[in-house]
Amino acid sequence: MKNKKLLNIVFLFITISITAQKNNFTRQDTLRGSITPERIWWDLKYYHLDIQVFPETKSIKGKNTVEYTVLKPYQVLQIDLQPPLKITKVTQNNKELKVVSEVNAHFIQLEEKQQVGDVNAIIVYYEGKPQEAKRAPWDGGFSWKKDKNNNHFIATSCQGLGASVWWPNKDHMYDEVENMDISVRVPSNLMDVSNGRLKKIEKHNDNTTTYHWTVKNPINNYGVNVNIGDYVLFSEKYNGEDGVLDMNYYVLKDNLEKAKKQFKDAPKMMKAFEHWFGKYPFYEDGFKLVEVPYLGMEHQSSVTYGNKYANGYLGRDLSGTGWGLKFDFIIIHESGHEWFANNITYKDMADMWIHESFTNYSESLFLDYYYGKKAASEYVVGLRRSIGNKSPIIGKYDVNNSGSGDMYNKGGNLLHTIRQLIDNDEKWRQILRGLNKDFYHQTVTTKQIEDYLSEKSSINLSKVFDQYLRDYRIPEFTFTIKGGEFKYKWNNTIDAFDMPLKVFINGKAKNLQPTTTWKTEKLASSNANLKVDVNYYVTSKKLE
Repeated sequence: MKNKKLLNIVFLFITISITAQKNNFTRQDTLRGSITPERIWWDLKYYHLDIQVFPETKSIKGKNTVEYTVLKPYQVLQIDLQPPLKITKVTQNNKELKVVSEVNAHFIQLEEKQQVGDVNAIIVYYEGKPQEAKRAPWDGGFSWKKDKNNNHFIATSCQGLGASVWWPNKDHMYDEVENMDISVRVPSNLMDVSNGRLKKIEKHNDNTTTYHWTVKNPINNYGVNVNIGDYVLFSEKYNGEDGVLDMNYYVLKDNLEKAKKQFKDAPKMMKAFEHWFGKYPFYEDGFKLVEVPYLGMEHQSSVTYGNKYANGYLGRDLSGTGWGLKFDFIIIHESGHEWFANNITYKDMADMWIHESFTNYSESLFLDYYYGKKAASEYVVGLRRSIGNKSPIIGKYDVNNSGSGDMYNKGGNLLHTIRQLIDNDEKWRQILRGLNKDFYHQTVTTKQIEDYLSEKSSINLSKVFDQYLRDYRIPEFTFTIKGGEFKYKWNNTIDAFDMPLKVFINGKAKNLQPTTTWKTEKLASSNANLKVDVNYYVTSKKLE
């Protein structure tokens, strides 16, 4: 019996290995992207990340205290840290522990018995030269730059790549730490800005200063950041849905006046997004915009900004409509992630569309709030020109793999299409607010989001999601009009696709229920002109 069980396990691992090889995934991808036995048995409670940054040598040194609750007995705990950084030692209750390392994954051999319900902690010491970002934020790590006054200008970014590129942690999205402290020691002519609120500034005798930050809300790993520069601060108070919100802005000294003008988009953003999505999710930690030497990223309560103090995306309108120049893309987009990415966070990177599709659509909703529905529709429709439709926008599960980059603009257009199907803007708004209320500070799956939208809209959207998330094709509305007979159906779709559609026949709106088989209707006129409502992300083809 034991031998048969062993053979089954061996067969399972061979099957997994073959599947991974077929998709060019490695064991490291599985260790990074799956909920391993060495992860599942413990629940994250608290981190204290305490590091010193050495700009001249582009190196760091420090430790991370990891506090956890035991969910079931197990004696091996996985911590992730990517080379060239090295773990120098791990302790529990002042006893040094054995560490078995497999590239990025480090298996801590615990000596004390781990009993269900216990709250324990380990301290992970590490040091080295972290990976340098080649093209932040897309290829992240540490950005070691200088400002125009030759001061060090340093920042971290790590979405996708993983927070373990610069600090040791449980580097999987399913388990968010409940709260954390961040202590960063830097040369005294510089300042560190990290997540949450500044708790204390500690000056040392060696011309260095430690900035102590505290985060009171759950936070995802890639949302944690370090930003180091010759910063100045200006602030304002925002009277929001949950009271008074502190909004703080850290910028390089030479950019203060430009920032005071450009960052007026920040309170405008807050007003629009609280209207659409509900209260800002991190009142206890405040809101910050922090200037960095790269484009920007959605670090929780410490949103980073590098859009050159220009409207649009580095001065360009991605939609080609003109509406994209009405706002600063990075302020609006990266702040939108506070609701979709930081408040509602995917469990597996394959579901990254949850972050990017909703946040892409938030740009349109910002325009809707200030410029009206027509402007918002023109903007989101204009973004279609950048959609490739080459592969699905959901990735492979359990291997830290995201889907197609179409998750941004195609995902936004999917949500815009669903808005048309609901055909009730207030109901749509309440659904968006409900998402952020009912999944407040939670990690979620695609299924949870799909089921929620179907339930709250009272529309079975399963085929719509299957088509737009799991297939790469765009539905084609095929029709003929001959002698007053109108025939139509869906082409280029999954089986049994049945999404309703609005068309205009001789300028008059008509709601249809196309399927993948022909339907026939009689028209009053044999010379009818048909146009599909452009707000539905479909194509159309008239057969002669």
